[in-house]
Amino acid sequence: MSAYDDENELVEEAKKNPAAFGVLYERYVNKIYNYIYYRTSNQEEAEDLTAKVFHKALSHIGTYKYKGHPFSAWLYRIAHNLVANWHRDQKKRQTVSIDELRLTGKKGDHPFHSTAKSEETAILLAAIQKLPPVRQQLLILKFIEGESNAEIGRILNRSEGAVKSLYHRTLVSLKELLIEHPEIFEPLEGLHDH
Repeated sequence: MSAYDDENELVEEAKKNPAAFGVLYERYVNKIYNYIYYRTSNQEEAEDLTAKVFHKALSHIGTYKYKGHPFSAWLYRIAHNLVANWHRDQKKRQTVSIDELRLTGKKGDHPFHSTAKSEETAILLAAIQKLPPVRQQLLILKFIEGESNAEIGRILNRSEGAVKSLYHRTLVSLKELLIEHPEIFEPLEGLHDH
């Protein structure tokens, strides 16, 4: 029996028993929150939207049908739609301020290095937010969630080859956005083959 079979049994149980839905919630809440947070750069909005994702999932779990993709793919689609609506409702595009990026350095790090790292992170996040939503989702799933290309393919409903191709095109686009800041992109070049 595969992990997906176990999960499908849990989903079927959740259609009748809210406690089983609680298990699904615990399994995926952090991943969905991280996905939303990196798409909105706003902790309160991410918490609110994460709650809405699971409320919507609970309300519609009776209509969920397994179609060869993990349950998480359904949750990510709900999250993607809510984030897209959130962005549409914003009067201004959300920006990441350096103050919001509380990066902690190693003991003994010089303050200059921490500030430089914060600025690099802010520039990188701003560039990522200029990418189309599916490319943002790909980067979040790959680097924040640590998902494999095969798993990302299941979530995005694409073949593993299509994910690799999209990943390559995403890195090229990101590099073009960061052309004025080559020092930021250099660490990403080594990740190209993973």
